Amino acid sequence: MTPRIVCAVVFSLACATAWSDDADKQAPRPSLPAQTTTAVPAGTDGPLPVIEVTAPAPVPETIDLTYESAEIFQHLRRGFSMPNINNELVLHHQQWYLNRPDYLRRMIERSSRYLHFIIVELEKRGMPMEIALLPMVESAYNPTAYSRSHASGLWQFVPATGKQYNLEQNWWVDERRDIVQSTAAALDYLQYIYELHGDWHLALASYNWGEGAVGRAIKKNEARGLPTDYQSLKMPEETRNYVPKLQALKNIFSNPDILANLDMLGVPMRPYFATVTRAENIDVKVAAQLAEMPVQEFVALNPSHNRPVIRSETPMVIPADKVETFNHNLEAHEESDKPLSSWQAYTLRPGEKLENIAPRFGMTVAGLKAANGIQGRMRVASGATLLVAGDAGDTEPMGLKAEVPEQPLVFETPALKAAEPRPTVVTRTSTHKVRKGETLSAVAERYGMSLEELKRLNKLRSNGVKYGTSLTVTTTRVASTPPPSPSRVKVEIASKSTEVPSKRKTASARRTHTVRPGETLFGIAQRYDMTVTELKKLNNLRSDHVTSGTKLLVHSSSDRRSLVSDMSTRLAEAACSQAVAAGTRARRMAVSCNITPGNDAAG
Repeated sequence: MTPRIVCAVVFSLACATAWSDDADKQAPRPSLPAQTTTAVPAGTDGPLPVIEVTAPAPVPETIDLTYESAEIFQHLRRGFSMPNINNELVLHHQQWYLNRPDYLRRMIERSSRYLHFIIVELEKRGMPMEIALLPMVESAYNPTAYSRSHASGLWQFVPATGKQYNLEQNWWVDERRDIVQSTAAALDYLQYIYELHGDWHLALASYNWGEGAVGRAIKKNEARGLPTDYQSLKMPEETRNYVPKLQALKNIFSNPDILANLDMLGVPMRPYFATVTRAENIDVKVAAQLAEMPVQEFVALNPSHNRPVIRSETPMVIPADKVETFNHNLEAHEESDKPLSSWQAYTLRPGEKLENIAPRFGMTVAGLKAANGIQGRMRVASGATLLVAGDAGDTEPMGLKAEVPEQPLVFETPALKAAEPRPTVVTRTSTHKVRKGETLSAVAERYGMSLEELKRLNKLRSNGVKYGTSLTVTTTRVASTPPPSPSRVKVEIASKSTEVPSKRKTASARRTHTVRPGETLFGIAQRYDMTVTELKKLNNLRSDHVTSGTKLLVHSSSDRRSLVSDMSTRLAEAACSQAVAAGTRARRMAVSCNITPGNDAAG
């Protein structure tokens, strides 16, 4: 082999070896994960390279929405769907609730009777579960709660809105306090205003303030190019705090640890009550005895009844675990030929007084008044029909309406009675200037008119009215009623009859309140049953802010009674107006206007 050929072979082998080494250096290493190394300076003895391996992201935990929760608050949390808000008001109210654990416990204990029913109704309608907490804001889940604006029940319906949603209010019942009927009406109303605004926070504001007022606030912001969400609207202090209160409760019930720390045991997710209907009248006491439960507990489930007798065909709410006991005892009671109701009707004769009638039927005067909704110094006209105890009946209607203060008497009487001539009625026409936030419904209710009457009198087509508009209104009073004296006005219609003192006495009844650290005008006004506007006007304040240590004039208890009595007087005139104008509805106002009831049977 020649030297030239030998050199060519050696050169080829050298090139092949170099190409193989280069390929090995460039080949990827798929078996190793992505690594981050720390560089080591060349030519020095440094630490070994550090390799960081990234852990894989955890897979989100799945929630089975078909799972049936055994605990009611867990069920509530799974149904929360309203957008959250987070501001200082929410934190303030959340801390307020947490600082009052006893108050929270009592509220939860009361709610345990009704929560399951409300949750099921919300699920049927596909509504957010936060609404089940709304009665905590409205009434602290007290079905007999009654406000200064005459709102009543768990959901705090005023009389006009209650009638609009077919809640019966008469001598026998006030369905605003009925658990089943008022819940259906409240959810109907909330659905309506949600569809009107398309936003749950605005719907809640409308529930508190009125859909008309919220609608006007939205239009004002639109005209100014401002946002129209709940937190951007200008609204009264009560409404501004309304949704934050609900959000604060939602935050508390969303945290199981908070409930555990407060020693609040969970309520089981099962029906608490069922309804039973009878074809004949039954005494409240007898019904409670047949169910083997305390009368007060029975009344808590059936708070709508104004009388110690439950009318026939009226559903009774009984604990679910007592229904079988009730039916068994009812059969035994009927087999013994004992009456289910021991009350009877008695027509008051001319010159008769309650003090003379009560002993005749083995009753006390207080028991006779309680059975017939006669409160304070309310006067009962001759010819009125009273409910009195029978021969074998209980004489004291325990537990009925004991927790329902200051209800105006606009109920039907239960007896058949020939109509007597009615006193002369005087109608007066005047003007009313619409104030900020007022609605047509509120104006109509103030003067004892229907909404349609007010619209027809002022030739209005819509239910909206602008601030400052002058409206023509009518008021009606009974001419036979003696005019009030200049210094004292006797009120004979409100459930708690009082006398309205003169202005001089009212002024002297005021007292002072020293502002404590952290207190607001809104909190002080609530404490003394005042509005923020009243408190500011009384103290000549222009701002909503007040500093610690400031002394404020506030209404005392006697002053508040004066305001309530003055309102009751206006309601009396309005009730008489409706009694004359409504024709067939006149019986509802008979007692308050001292008019003898008509010849129709009640109920």
